[in-house]
Amino acid sequence: MSAEYLKESASQTAGPYVHIGCVPSFAGLTGMYGGNDLGDTMITGDVKGERITIEGYVFDGSGAPAKDALLEIWQADAAGLYNAPTETRGQADPNFTGWGRQPTDGDTGRYRFETIKPGAVPYPGGQMQAPHCVVWIVARGINLGLNTRIYFDDEADANASDPVLNKVELSARRDTLVAKKSGNTYTFNIHLQGEHETVFFDI
Repeated sequence: MSAEYLKESASQTAGPYVHIGCVPSFAGLTGMYGGNDLGDTMITGDVKGERITIEGYVFDGSGAPAKDALLEIWQADAAGLYNAPTETRGQADPNFTGWGRQPTDGDTGRYRFETIKPGAVPYPGGQMQAPHCVVWIVARGINLGLNTRIYFDDEADANASDPVLNKVELSARRDTLVAKKSGNTYTFNIHLQGEHETVFFDI
């Protein structure tokens, strides 16, 4: 049967269904995934490495916190190994998922991940990358998810030689990818537009 008579649906920005499906407890729906939303907890046991918190805000083009954004992060464990079937360099920490998902708070707009400091991982060709997390963001006004990275300001030497970070030519733009440390907390604010717009990658 031919479907040529059907027209393409109009594209839409991320709406309430993102939260209903991905973080149902945020939308007031409990017990959907056995108690916790998927990605809510990255540390599942006696994890190796330095426990850290990554937190901040997602700001829209007017500078207001986006209170309906959703973030996912992917990262290596403390030894630089990924909890993934494609990891062939060794066994990743079984007490660390390497993936997390959090909404921004509906009142304040703040997000928060409880995780560990990732280890360095190789770039294609063998050069080592600085410790980092890969971030995916959706929010109102975004048709396709945005991709960026979180680096750490106490890894200055590794950051200086990171092959991806060095693709960003202007140092001021590179700074938008670096989280600031205070104690065991790293603050990383994401600006969707404007003067301080975060660097996003086309991947």
